[in-house]
Amino acid sequence: MSHTSTHGNAAASHAVAYPTHRPAIMAGQAAVASSHYLATTAGMRVLQQGGNVVDAGVATGLCLNVLQPHLTSLGGVAPVILHLAAERRTVVIDGLGVWPRAASIDYFLEHHGGDMPEGILRSIAPAAADAWLTALEMFGTLTFEQVSASAIELAERGFPMYTSLHSDLTAAPDAFQRWPSTAEVLMPGGQVPALGQLLVQRDLARTLRRMVEAEQAGGIPAVRDFFYRGDIARAMAEFCQEQGGLLTYDDLANYRVRVEEPVTSEYRGYVVSACGPWCQGPVVNQTLTILEHFDLSGLSHNGAAYVHTLAEALKLAFADRERYYGDPALVDVPMAALLSPDYARSRAGQIDPTRAWPDMPPPGDPWRGTAGGRDAAQAASPARDEPWPLDTGYLCAADAAGNLFSATPSDSARSTPMVPGLGLIISPRGSQSWFDPQHASALQPGKRPRLTPNPALAFRDGRPYMAFGTPGGDMQCQAMVQMFVNMVDFGMGPQQAIEAPRFMTESFPGSFWPHTCHPGRLNVEARIPEPVRAELAERGHDVHLWPDYARAASSLCAIVLDPVTGTLSAGADPRRENYALGW
Repeated sequence: MSHTSTHGNAAASHAVAYPTHRPAIMAGQAAVASSHYLATTAGMRVLQQGGNVVDAGVATGLCLNVLQPHLTSLGGVAPVILHLAAERRTVVIDGLGVWPRAASIDYFLEHHGGDMPEGILRSIAPAAADAWLTALEMFGTLTFEQVSASAIELAERGFPMYTSLHSDLTAAPDAFQRWPSTAEVLMPGGQVPALGQLLVQRDLARTLRRMVEAEQAGGIPAVRDFFYRGDIARAMAEFCQEQGGLLTYDDLANYRVRVEEPVTSEYRGYVVSACGPWCQGPVVNQTLTILEHFDLSGLSHNGAAYVHTLAEALKLAFADRERYYGDPALVDVPMAALLSPDYARSRAGQIDPTRAWPDMPPPGDPWRGTAGGRDAAQAASPARDEPWPLDTGYLCAADAAGNLFSATPSDSARSTPMVPGLGLIISPRGSQSWFDPQHASALQPGKRPRLTPNPALAFRDGRPYMAFGTPGGDMQCQAMVQMFVNMVDFGMGPQQAIEAPRFMTESFPGSFWPHTCHPGRLNVEARIPEPVRAELAERGHDVHLWPDYARAASSLCAIVLDPVTGTLSAGADPRRENYALGW
């Protein structure tokens, strides 16, 4: 281990020239990348109609809410981070709802034996609609009618059933059929539409059209009122109460997204901006501050020493996530201390180059800038072995002036029912809360659960450099760190950095209820050679093999702005339906 913070030659001699399945999309004016090719096309349409990056981002996000009902929803979450080049200002819109006033730990202990059943009881205030509307009202230039046109068309006329949606619906049909209102939309006539067959969502199209009508009567504020205080809110509240849920009309009427400052940190001259500790975004920042104390470019890329170092750094950051991250409106999160150089140095010193932590490491003491002991006792990890869900989408947009938009919409129709007549779900993100009242992310009325979606931006020499992010639950931060290091330490372009083989540690309680942990587990894509996997096992990692280009390895998108040429270079992950376009 080297505790120097020097940055070696970016095109390190040990770097691997991974082949790519797609070229980087290079453009001179603007670019869009997202987790579905039709959504990306919609974003480009808006740009070509004269919209700005925010308009394009919102249009792309609305289309993802239509195209990926198994991953996202207009009634779900949609955290956003954007940069306004002319103002040199970076803004976060949290896009995350809060628990109803009637929710409490005692309620679930008394009525459900300490369990959190899937379905309507997990519902928090739906936030995606307000996130899109707030971004558009504050920073966009077009109307809601203009930016929603493609989404309405896709919902009304339908879009061709594609591979991953078809696979999810057919692999676990009971997960969708148990909600009659959902099955009616996604499995019309009791059947999953065949590949290429059009999937029509008339109720969602009607909801969007009614929102357009509200705008015509009173602008974007009227759209918001219609959704959160008008007919849509009443329909959501009535359905929730009928299903035995806790969310009320008043919870909806009193909800607003928060507009905040980002969390920032430096890595080898780059500044990374993330959403706050109400989500897991700062794990990216913390991991990079730890990794800055290692000469990564001097290691063989995806060799055993390299994978071990990154995995152990991630474990340390996740240990702090488990101990400290929560809604900072209600929890004292020592974010500045967690990102301080002294604390990062102390955490880096806990990485044994020859031996993996067998479980999640202990959290450090950021107030004192010190790490916990190597042998400190850990709380027992949950014993359940349940798969974590694959949900969430991602999108980014950028232009040559340096305006950036990055968003990670989410919430699946798999785990909670669609509201009849609306074509959307009510965010089930309560599943990312704990029943331990001492936990930083313990359930509390009016509190934001600790969210996994975490879009990010990066800057270089004070200039906008990149918008990036991914779906993938607890893999999101891990994929983002690996891509970022691929680019900064190994000189890869965005497409190559995205397609390079990846790995994931699960040696921490997962974010989704029931917070499953797999002590020591390290998932590795099969393109990482067997001798490397064998050496990782010798160091104490419980190595599990993923297939090449595993869907579970997340699905990154990124747009990079070259500060010298002004050229935009966009990358999109072939592990799913991601595509990038530019002009």
